[in-house]
Amino acid sequence: MLGRLRPMVASLAIAAPLPLLVPAPAAAALPGEAPAARSAAAPRGAAPERVIKDEVALRVGPGGVARVRETITYEFGGGRSLERTFVTRRHESVTQDRVYRIGNVRAASPDGGPTRVAVAETGTRTALKLTGSGALTGRRTVVLDYEVRGLVAPMGPVEELRWTAVGGWDVPVNEARVTVDGGAMIRNVNCFAGPLDSAIGCTQFYTNHTHTQAVFSQQQMLSGEYLTVVVGLPSGATGGRPIQERRHTVATAFSVNGVTGAALLGLLALLAGGIGALYLLRGRDARVVGRKAAEGDHAPVAGSEFEPPDGVRPGQIGTLIDERADVIDVTATIVDLAVRGYLMIEEEDRAVTGRLDWALRKLDRQAPEDLLKYERLLLEALFTGPDGAPRESVKLSELGGTFATQLDRVRSAMYDDVVEQGWFARRPDTVRSRWTIAGMVLTALGVAGTVALALTTDLALVGLAVIIAGAALAYGGQYMPAKTARGSTVLAHTIGFRAFLERGELPEGAGALTSDGAGPRQRIALFSRFLPYAVVFGAVPKWAQTVEDAGERAEGADNLYWYEGPAEWDLSKFGESMRTFTLATSGSISQSRGL
Repeated sequence: MLGRLRPMVASLAIAAPLPLLVPAPAAAALPGEAPAARSAAAPRGAAPERVIKDEVALRVGPGGVARVRETITYEFGGGRSLERTFVTRRHESVTQDRVYRIGNVRAASPDGGPTRVAVAETGTRTALKLTGSGALTGRRTVVLDYEVRGLVAPMGPVEELRWTAVGGWDVPVNEARVTVDGGAMIRNVNCFAGPLDSAIGCTQFYTNHTHTQAVFSQQQMLSGEYLTVVVGLPSGATGGRPIQERRHTVATAFSVNGVTGAALLGLLALLAGGIGALYLLRGRDARVVGRKAAEGDHAPVAGSEFEPPDGVRPGQIGTLIDERADVIDVTATIVDLAVRGYLMIEEEDRAVTGRLDWALRKLDRQAPEDLLKYERLLLEALFTGPDGAPRESVKLSELGGTFATQLDRVRSAMYDDVVEQGWFARRPDTVRSRWTIAGMVLTALGVAGTVALALTTDLALVGLAVIIAGAALAYGGQYMPAKTARGSTVLAHTIGFRAFLERGELPEGAGALTSDGAGPRQRIALFSRFLPYAVVFGAVPKWAQTVEDAGERAEGADNLYWYEGPAEWDLSKFGESMRTFTLATSGSISQSRGL
C-alpha cells in the first residue's frame, strides 16, 4: 500500500510548484470590485487604451428628434480625455448636403471619468471631447446625453431612420450595442459595420417581441470604423424630415438662380443699350458720311487751284479720322510747316556725318496769324532748347527726350482744336479716358465682388456680370467720342480726298506738261502741297513716284524750296528721302513721348 502511495506523493510534490512557474491569467473581477482596484496593480500605461463597451439607447420622438443616452466604458492608460466623432454631414450631390445636428450635450460619470464637454464641428464631422481633471487609468464609465435632429427621412411608404450610432473612435471598440425605440411598429431593420460606407452587415440585429424596439450589436471594431443602423418606421410615425443644406462650392458659387439670372439679364440689357448708344453716336457719323460721300468723291482740285477739303490742315485730318492725336499727325504737321515756309528741312550728307540725319532750320515767316495754336506750340517746342533759350535750328536726332512736356501741350492743343472747329462736342481723349477709367473701376469692383461672393454666397455670377459690364464699358469707351454733324461732313469730304491721294494721280488738266517745263514744276509744287496729307494717309510711296517722274523731266530741279538734299542729290531721290525722314521723325518723337 505504501509502495503504491510513494509515487503518487512524489508526483504531487513535483507538481506543486508548477503553478508558481506558469504566469497566472488575470483574475476575474469580483462582484462590486471597483475598476481602479482591478487595475491598480498594473503598471501605468501598460495596456493600450480602448473602448470596452459602447452602448447607445436611442428614442425617436415627434419631428424625428432622437434623444440619445450613450454609455461608454473606456479603458484609460494614463490619458485625461477621450474623443468621440460623429458624421454630421453627407454629400448627397454636387450641391446638396444632408445634415445631422447634435445638441444639448451633457456628460456624467459614476466613477470619476472625464465629464467636461467640448463640441467642435469641422467639415463633415462633429467631435465631442471629454476631459477630466487629471491622468486616468483603468476602466471608467461615461454617460452622454444628447439630441440628434435630421435622422428620419420619408422613403415612400415608410420613414427611414439611418444613423452612424457608434464609431469615430481613434481606439478599438470591443463591443458596440445600439437600441432604437421607434414608438411604433417597426417595419424593417438593417445595419452595417466597418468603414463609413461599408455594405457589410453587423454581427447581430433583431426586433423585440412587440416589434417596437430594434437591437443591433457588433463585436471588435477597429479605430475609425462605424456601426450604422437602419430602421424602417410606418409613414408619418414621427413626421421627421431630413435637414438639407446647399453646399457652397465653386459650382454653387457660380450657379444660376433668381438673383444671378436677373443680373445676367440686366447685363444683357446694358450691353444692348450700349450698342444702341454707340449706334446713335457713331451711326450718325456713318449716316452723314454716306450722304456726303458723293460730294467727297470729287477731286478737290480745279485747274491750277488746289486745296484740301474745307481747308483742313493735315494734323486736323489725322485727329478727325481716328479721333487721336497720333505721332504721325505731329510728323505730318512738321512737314506741313516746312511746305508753308515756316521751316527748312535739310538732309545732311551721310558720307560726311557718318549717319543719316536732318536739320530743321527756322525761317522768318511774316504771316504768323496763319498758324493754329497747336502749330505755334509745335514750332516753339522745336526751336526752344532744353534750357529754355531759343534756337535757330535743331537736328532731328536731338529731339529725342528734349521736349516731351512741350509735345504733350501740342497734343492737347490738337484735341482742343477739333472741338473749336465744331467737329466734336468734347475732346475725344477726355471722353475715352472717362469711359475707360469708369470701366476699369467697375471691373476692379467686379473682381473684388466676385471673390467675396464666391467665398460666402451662391451669387458669384453677379460679380462676374459686373466684370463683364466693366470690361465692355472700358472697351466701348474707345468708341464713345462722337463727331458732330459738321465733323461728319468734313470726314465725308476727307474720304474722297484720301482716295485721290492714294491713287497718286493728278486730276485731268492739273499740272499738265508744257513746252517750257512749267508742267513738271507744277507737279512738284502740287506734290509739296499735298505731301503732308499723304503722310497722314500713308500714301507717301504713291506721291514719291509722281515727284520722281516730275523731277526727271524738270531741268534744274535738284531741290525744293522747303527741302534741301546733300551734294549730288536730286529730286529723283526725294521719294526715298521723304519716306526715311517721316520714319525718323516719328521715331524721334516717340522716344521723347509715346503717343
